[in-house]
Amino acid sequence: MKIQPERLLLFSSILAVAAAMSTSAIAQTDEDDARVLDEIVIVGSQVDLGGTYAGGDVAQSARNGLLGNLDYLDSPFSTTAFTEELAREQQAISVTDLVRNDPTVQIAQGFSNFQEVYFIRGFNVFSDDFSYNGLFGVLPRQFVAAELIERLEVVRGANAFVSGAAPGTSGAGGLVNIVPKRAGADDLNRFTLGLRSGTEFIGSADIGRTFGSNDQFGVRFNLVHRNGDTAVDDQNRELTVVSLGATYETDRARFSLDLGYQNNQLDNPRPQVNPAGAPPPIPDASDNFAVDGTFADDEQFFGAFRGEFDFTDNITAWAAFGGRRGDEDNVLATPTIVDDPSTLVLDPAVSVDDLIAPFTATRFDNTRNDRVLSGDVGVRANVDTGAVGHTLIVSGSAVSQDIENAFVFGGTAITGDLFPGIIEPVLPAIDAPGAFPFGDFDDPLTTQFIRNLSVAIADTASFFDDRLLVTAGVRYQNLQTDSFSAFDGSTFSEFNEDAFTPAVGFVAKPIETFSVFGNYAQNLQPGQVVQTGFFGPVFTNEGEILDPFRGDQFEVGLKYGNDSYGATLSFYQVDQANTIVTNIVDVDDGMGGTFQEGELTDDGEQRTRGIELVAYGEPIEGLSLIGGLTFLDADLSETQEDINEGNTPIGVPDFRATLNARYDLPVVPGLSLDGRVIYSTSQFIDNANLNEIESFTRLDLGLSYAANVASKDIVMRLRVENVVDNDFFESSGGFPGANFLVLAQPRTVLFSISGEF
Repeated sequence: MKIQPERLLLFSSILAVAAAMSTSAIAQTDEDDARVLDEIVIVGSQVDLGGTYAGGDVAQSARNGLLGNLDYLDSPFSTTAFTEELAREQQAISVTDLVRNDPTVQIAQGFSNFQEVYFIRGFNVFSDDFSYNGLFGVLPRQFVAAELIERLEVVRGANAFVSGAAPGTSGAGGLVNIVPKRAGADDLNRFTLGLRSGTEFIGSADIGRTFGSNDQFGVRFNLVHRNGDTAVDDQNRELTVVSLGATYETDRARFSLDLGYQNNQLDNPRPQVNPAGAPPPIPDASDNFAVDGTFADDEQFFGAFRGEFDFTDNITAWAAFGGRRGDEDNVLATPTIVDDPSTLVLDPAVSVDDLIAPFTATRFDNTRNDRVLSGDVGVRANVDTGAVGHTLIVSGSAVSQDIENAFVFGGTAITGDLFPGIIEPVLPAIDAPGAFPFGDFDDPLTTQFIRNLSVAIADTASFFDDRLLVTAGVRYQNLQTDSFSAFDGSTFSEFNEDAFTPAVGFVAKPIETFSVFGNYAQNLQPGQVVQTGFFGPVFTNEGEILDPFRGDQFEVGLKYGNDSYGATLSFYQVDQANTIVTNIVDVDDGMGGTFQEGELTDDGEQRTRGIELVAYGEPIEGLSLIGGLTFLDADLSETQEDINEGNTPIGVPDFRATLNARYDLPVVPGLSLDGRVIYSTSQFIDNANLNEIESFTRLDLGLSYAANVASKDIVMRLRVENVVDNDFFESSGGFPGANFLVLAQPRTVLFSISGEF
């Protein structure tokens, strides 16, 4: 697949202008297909939400950064916004459960921990870099509970102009924004009890109220608790979530205040696997090869305020401020597969011949405290210059993050096997010989400070009665990253650099339900702090901060949408700088062996070309669909001495497809059947493309029954995920240069009963 993006964008732009001009005087003749946009969304609002497609699973609008909330057909970017209703239907636990419905998103897992990570358009998006109602850094790290979500918005492609550079080092392929829960027009008293495979109990309360003479005040309160063993053997989860959202709206003003608390604890969580060459034999999906005593404990307090005020009918100003305090403690041990089992020191009762997938691991204790402040302000003005309308925007944003960190690495080697019962791995003491502490666990010092500042201007010009929209703008960004010693707080390295990230896009609507769109945008990610991990060489430039990663995106596509369903077909190319290791040499370790040293640089590049088809809604009454497919042609385009040049990056499949369907049975009112199929082709697990994990198919099935009992609405839901209990590695990668393998979720049964009182 070869795409010439510059020519394609230019050619599509010419066609779009011609289509808009030729139809500007044509009246819409099919009133049934007409979309009354002012009933769907207040165009450009930073607070208001739009409506949903029939079926209620996907919204008709999504936030586009400083451009605000845009109707699906009016955005020059490709977006999908999943709703709270879909999360309840699928009994989702976290963001991951929702984005599984998106064919353009590949699920992964983070850097030797349990951080939720995604590939969008072939590039990592860390949960660190989600935005919360448009603010970076405010949401909990690692994991975001589904009960916090009113809308989950996936904005695909380069977003450094519309949203600014995320504080982490991800996001070249897209952005995930979480809109917190809001009070609806009707009072809500929903209580839910549930059970998942194992003994994981679920209880939640969801209460909403509106009040005031014109219902201008709204309050939404959520309380969630999960506790018990999961479908993975010997793995326990305890999750507590509390959130409060308040809104106030008048003719001229719209305000929201959101406060949240999340405590996510995992005991004996099943880790990723570092392969040695070829992937190891695949254990049963319910097996747990965690080292007993490992855990992850993540406690987060967060909140955000956002408001906008209409000074006149044409001028609106907004401001948003938020913050987070996060505290994490972990004891981790990530298995690395051993090629030659004869090198292991084994218990006399264990025979080498009994080993199937032996591994070694090292204990890693970590404590981390985050203190984050984030803000966003702006002004939007609508003016006309003759026959051309303009929406002018000036916006500024800032993110400040202080990271305190201490950890202990090393000590006595741990020996185990991915298949349980062969070797019982034992967690050594934290002060075992060879363990090396970095910092003080009781009083960790600041090891990293991040500050991103930006100012942006944009103009969306409208022609031919809004049938052609052209957006252009630029964002000036100042990125500052300082790293410090965990021992004494002395400065390791400092980085402070400015950058401009322009963007231009268009939308042409020859008819009300159809649009042609395109965009060119530059990307920007803060430079990565060089840190030696559990794999690969030791970096000689440890602690250095690399230059920001720059990139470009070209995209064109088609959209269709009416009140019942929508679809997007897009073609794109994304180029983005990445890291490579240079000057690799073997070094004597002083114990009769060797290890590798090298320098981590930002001289690499990845290029991804793709085609995406995404569709959702209710094309037939009673049948709701979400799904689509994506073709990816990703390659490493700049490598050390052309080694691996043109190869496919780790963890990027060349084809994915998903289909989620729900059917309301007309013969039994209230009874619905649903199913989801996810398919992915194979993924390489090394940059040399010598080894790969196989393609997989996952099937989920469910049913729900809604009834009115004693004048109360009751909904019972039963769902089985990974119905046939397939055993497969779901993903590889999750961090630049890493090839972690993540074992699939086992067959999992979910049951819940909800009542509204």
